[in-house]
Amino acid sequence: MPKSKKTKAKNKEKVLRGIPEIRRFFYRNEKPIYFISATNFNLLGADEWVRKFRFICYIECFDGLHPNVFSPQEELPHEEFESIEDINNYLLEHKEVVEYIKKRGKGGKALFLMFDERTEELAKKHKLEVCFPPAKMRDFMDNKVNTNRIAEKAGVPCVPYILDKINSYEDLREKSKHLGKHLVIQLPFGDSGHTTFFISDEKSWKKHEKEIVGEDEVKVMKRINCRGAAQEACVTRHGTIVAPLMTELVGFKELTPYKGGWCGNEIYADAFTPRLRQKARKYTRLFGDQLREEGYKGYFELDYLIDQDTNEIYLGELNPRITGASSITNHAVFALADMPLFMFHLLEWMDQPYKISVNAINARWARKENIDDWCQLVIKYTKDDVLKVTNAPKSGIWRLDKKGKIHYDRMDTHRRAIDNDDEAFFLRITRVGDYVYEGADIGILVLRGRLMTDKFQLKERAKVWIKALKDQYIGEPPSNETLAQKEAEIGGFKMM
Repeated sequence: MPKSKKTKAKNKEKVLRGIPEIRRFFYRNEKPIYFISATNFNLLGADEWVRKFRFICYIECFDGLHPNVFSPQEELPHEEFESIEDINNYLLEHKEVVEYIKKRGKGGKALFLMFDERTEELAKKHKLEVCFPPAKMRDFMDNKVNTNRIAEKAGVPCVPYILDKINSYEDLREKSKHLGKHLVIQLPFGDSGHTTFFISDEKSWKKHEKEIVGEDEVKVMKRINCRGAAQEACVTRHGTIVAPLMTELVGFKELTPYKGGWCGNEIYADAFTPRLRQKARKYTRLFGDQLREEGYKGYFELDYLIDQDTNEIYLGELNPRITGASSITNHAVFALADMPLFMFHLLEWMDQPYKISVNAINARWARKENIDDWCQLVIKYTKDDVLKVTNAPKSGIWRLDKKGKIHYDRMDTHRRAIDNDDEAFFLRITRVGDYVYEGADIGILVLRGRLMTDKFQLKERAKVWIKALKDQYIGEPPSNETLAQKEAEIGGFKMM
């Protein structure tokens, strides 16, 4: 039966038109929405934009003072955690979490940093809709080998490479002879430098031989003199929205024990030339549009490699998810003026028709005046011992005095509370009673302004803050080394 004019008019009114109407829609949201993860770092501040948004976390970073964070009090028996997926599955099976979700109303929607098919089953059991493409699809796209194949289809350039099975050093040299002597080998999966290997000779090959030959296929790239960059974006039904290009902090010994390890991001308007920024935006939109062709929608991030000898920009890898850089992206001026990128992601799962101009949003977000200066440092424990923490700094705002000492100033839940360059926001991950060992994440430090020089080295200001923060951590050798290694399981894998 044909719809009446009245019905058509009513349906038309339900379409959200433009950013103000979308923001109002989220402010009036009635559906429970959760971010479930080890910590709430990645989506800090999301609860201020979306009504009925809550964090369910394994690690309580704010000592119970964050009004919208729920963390179960009782530690239940569980297998050793080997991934964030394990943590999320533990949370979704925890009786306190189950009761919390039931109490807040039937069903809801769930966001995760990482999840697997077991997570999807548990979410469905609790009538939670997972607001991401299926885990199977994400795993396929997260594979670094598959990422390059998607880039080929999208027309996005990569550093010269081969994708192949490597059986020996001789086999490597035969298959990659056109790439030169100095190579970079990446396994299909991995993070923060754990599975990226720099091979120049047989000695460096032997160090990683077992891991490389154990894979059916790896990515072998020509090694270039590069620096890293990151760009987050969101595939929507109306096109790909692209946030500004950020620098990456990689391998600083003050922050991480891993040579190729990611340890933070900077965002500021003149980090890159206009030409590089324009190219990155173009490539990210092309890649996002190809992701949509593959059936993907929502948040993603691309790591870029900028050749410092030729000033060319190449795709590094894809993260089909919210990332460790998302906190920077979602709190910058361009996001606050319109709305954070994660809300465009969430909108795709809200069963709500809407209209936006992706071109207009991208144009606004590319303007220099809409990009302010921020930097975040992801601080890992860099020594090779194991300690039980007896004193740990609180999350909140810290102040640096003229003597290079820091003092806890006040409680707050995100970086916007920072007043000046002498203040920083710290999110604590490692708590009193936890164990730390080499590679464990101890916290995230966020400051205004730049912490790297134009030559992409840490400024003295950054080193002062890092040392002062680390000095706040006090620990003692564990009485039981075996128990300590088991208890220190959080930190043995990427937390963000």
